[in-house]
Amino acid sequence: MTDRAAVVRCLVIGDIIGKPGRLAVRQLLPQMREELALDLVIANGENVAAGMGLTPSLSEELLASGIDVITSGNHIWDKREVYDYLDTDRPVLRPMNYPDSTPGRGWLVHQLPDGDQVAVINLMGRVFMNQLDSPFASADALLDGAAEPLPPVRIVDFHCEITSEKNAMGWHLDGRVSAVVGTHTHVPTADARLLPQGTAYISDIGMTGPRDSIIGMSIETVMPRFLTHMPTRFEVGAGPVSFNAVLIEAERGSGRARSIQLIQHIVEVG
Repeated sequence: MTDRAAVVRCLVIGDIIGKPGRLAVRQLLPQMREELALDLVIANGENVAAGMGLTPSLSEELLASGIDVITSGNHIWDKREVYDYLDTDRPVLRPMNYPDSTPGRGWLVHQLPDGDQVAVINLMGRVFMNQLDSPFASADALLDGAAEPLPPVRIVDFHCEITSEKNAMGWHLDGRVSAVVGTHTHVPTADARLLPQGTAYISDIGMTGPRDSIIGMSIETVMPRFLTHMPTRFEVGAGPVSFNAVLIEAERGSGRARSIQLIQHIVEVG
């Protein structure tokens, strides 16, 4: 039986898609925080503004819904009004391996209500994505060269296209962080596990967005892209929402993960 005082219980929610995803979080998360005795909630929020991007007001809505830290990825720049917001002290991250000159920060230390701390790190892959600095080198620079040692519990959101690059990051950071969780592809994978040195890993958490869709977008607006190869304007889908997350338990003293568990719900939203 888990000793609650010895572990941090962290829920990481997969990419939240548009209004349906936001409504599902608002509906489910308050009760989940209590029932699952959560210490920390992290969510990828780069798709909350009509499916692409994040705005300051929508960020505040997510934080008010019970999310503690918002991570992101390649769509974080889609709404210009978020640029200055990223330079504030609000707990919103952009991938750390963007150039230092870009707005915002790629990691932070979050203080839990009991005074303990957790490091949250946001990285982005490079294969089939923007050609940024190496996420592997960026992670090494932070973990090995930080002015002060990071807290033992360290959660990494690796926003990445291909599973091989995600796998590689998991093995690269095994034993150095508590968890490496993949986001971006919106489809949950079946490989949640503990790596040998104590890092919890999953290739992709999946999305929190319309179930009957094409990775969150309406079938009607996406299908012509595949059938005709002509550009179309994507719109967020509708109907029941698939809520996908993982629950991670990590030892407070060592940072070693004890468990990773898929949390999945289908919810009707208004």
